[in-house]
Amino acid sequence: MDELLTIIIPIYNVSLYLMKSLYSIQNQTYKNFECLLINDGSTDNSEEICLNFVKNDSRFKYFKKENGGVSSARNLGIENISKDS
Repeated sequence: MDELLTIIIPIYNVSLYLMKSLYSIQNQTYKNFECLLINDGSTDNSEEICLNFVKNDSRFKYFKKENGGVSSARNLGIENISKDS
């Protein structure tokens, strides 16, 4: 069986590009992955897009935090990697 791959996506006001990026991840041939979506305080509709993916695909997980920059968003993702990874 293929190993679980974790993809961490820091998100801040990228709604114009987010859906296309997430569909690209979703449609990869490698299927054993989890995608951690870390909303770093977006004020656009990035949250709505993320929640739609989480609702329809269990491989996507959503986390929301106050804006703290890309490094803090990435670190929150690292803290939430599944133990199976």
